[in-house]
Amino acid sequence: MENTPAVKWLAAPQDHDYPAASAYLSLTADDAQVADIVARLKTASTTQQKAKDIMRASRLELLAKDDFHVADDLAKMAKGESLSPILLVRGDLNTDLPLVVADGFHRVCASYYTDVNTDIPCRIVPAVKPPKTTAKRAEGKKK
Repeated sequence: MENTPAVKWLAAPQDHDYPAASAYLSLTADDAQVADIVARLKTASTTQQKAKDIMRASRLELLAKDDFHVADDLAKMAKGESLSPILLVRGDLNTDLPLVVADGFHRVCASYYTDVNTDIPCRIVPAVKPPKTTAKRAEGKKK
């Protein structure tokens, strides 16, 4: 890898990241599901994942360094500018469903070029909201 500066990240996704995620997700899900996923992404906690693991779990091909958006993010990194965390929808091992990068794939690729082990802040939610468990229901399962 080239001698590139460490990637700096914003504390939270930018407001324009959510409509971008919504537009992408609307290609594979209905409006109600997209609205639910995006609402949960807005309140999800931010976690760290390695660039190489996001690439593997998403099964997407790495974009070229000269891709317009990747090159733009690499230039931002070189200037010391902070990038926005990425938005993810969790895959499913049981159904062989890959991770979905709802927003920020070009940032993942740019980060991968700096170091495959780059920690990328991300928000990740399942495609379907998990059912709420009540204390009573959880208590009954223990018996």
